[in-house]
Amino acid sequence: MSNKAFNLHKSDRKLAVLIDPDKHTEFDLIDFSKKIDQIEPDFILIGGSLIYRSKISASAKLLQTLSNKPLVLFPGHFTQLTDHVDAVMLLSLISGRNADLLIGQHVLAAPKLKSMNADIISTGYMLIDGGKPTSVSYMSNSQPIPRDKNDIAICTAQAGEMIGMKMIYMDAGSGASQSVSPEMVRDVAKSIDIPLIVGGGIRTIEALETYWNAGANLIVIGNALEEKNAQILNSLSRRNSK
Repeated sequence: MSNKAFNLHKSDRKLAVLIDPDKHTEFDLIDFSKKIDQIEPDFILIGGSLIYRSKISASAKLLQTLSNKPLVLFPGHFTQLTDHVDAVMLLSLISGRNADLLIGQHVLAAPKLKSMNADIISTGYMLIDGGKPTSVSYMSNSQPIPRDKNDIAICTAQAGEMIGMKMIYMDAGSGASQSVSPEMVRDVAKSIDIPLIVGGGIRTIEALETYWNAGANLIVIGNALEEKNAQILNSLSRRNSK
């Protein structure tokens, strides 16, 4: 396995940055990595729902040279698998009813995953309504869990844990107008004994603290940095300099 393993525990309050290779050229990826260095995340995630330019492997290889943080693949399709990562989130869309994303993609991915020198982490992926349609909901052909249905989210997360998932990832989707409600995060976090990841629509340092306090063990941000959000960049840079 990689020396830069993806370790996450129930007591953690960690941060990850998600990079979509479709949004970056090689040159601005180098510039973007400098922003990432300023905020010192615990992990870097790479992936997306589409990645139509088929350059994920080249982008991952470049990122491994630019950062000493563990690089984690966040795949939307089995064709996105690459050897140039330290870990792979093996996502199962447990909030939907699309069999291809529950097991079909995993069957196709299995031979490649078996040969990879990377940590493979079984992850229960829960899409939560973020206020507008997202690439994830469109590409997955599934409806998100309603934002106010905490009971459905709790039962879904518990089911994921019971069938052997190692982590639960609650996501409002890239570019969501609303993030997952802190109340839902709190209720889900209390109901499971495995680490909880939260992402989608998180754009302020105050939101990060709110989710950590609610029980999130890893928070994922992406658009906030890609949109040149100076507020969160400067706040995180100051946070790490204390």
